Amino acid sequence: MKALISSLQFITSLPLGKQQPFHPKKIISCFPLAGLAIGLLLALFDSLASAIWSSQVTAVLDVILLAAITGALHLDGVADTADGLYGTRKREKVLAIMKDSRVGAMGLVTVVCVLLLKAAALGQVEQSRFLILMVVPAYARTAMMAGIRFLPYARDQKGTGSSFFETVLTPMDFKWVLLPVFLSLMLGWRGLLLNFTFLIATAGLLLFYRKKLGGITGDMLGCMVEIIEATLFLAVCVGGHP
Repeated sequence: MKALISSLQFITSLPLGKQQPFHPKKIISCFPLAGLAIGLLLALFDSLASAIWSSQVTAVLDVILLAAITGALHLDGVADTADGLYGTRKREKVLAIMKDSRVGAMGLVTVVCVLLLKAAALGQVEQSRFLILMVVPAYARTAMMAGIRFLPYARDQKGTGSSFFETVLTPMDFKWVLLPVFLSLMLGWRGLLLNFTFLIATAGLLLFYRKKLGGITGDMLGCMVEIIEATLFLAVCVGGHP
């Protein structure tokens, strides 16, 4: 429980009391559970909002809530990653741009596109909505585990998330991933599509990162969360209203 709280304290802005000890490996292993907790809050809020507003308004409020829960930490990663990786700059220049606190045009446009895509997709989800809203954030946080496991840290000096790369993750560290996978199977064929999309999208992002930079940073991990989240919400809308 302490590891879960510590994980939530690291990737959210939720008021969870006294700061727990920082144990990187324990925090990482709890990312799927932290994602489920975020998803549960989102699903409960969505159920209340849906009783008052239309599906379109509720979808926008859901997206706002997700940004508020994370303190826009991952969206900041989207902006920095888009600014840095756009074009054909040298590695050192890319890292310098991502470290810059200013947001460029490409970063701003990418953030807006991700938010619009999420809102549009969420507005189409009807059947199994509560469960979908729970499991998608869990998958998105699981994507960070894949980034940490399969790519080296790209910066020479310490930065956000650098301590997460100091020890190698083992298969046992991924044990909590089985929980959102099990829940997703309750969605029928859409659950299978969700898992397939997650694997393809995550592998695609990792290959892209490796090609562009040869590694990954904290900003790029945050970007993975937002991109995977938007992609999975879009996936469950294939074929019309789920």
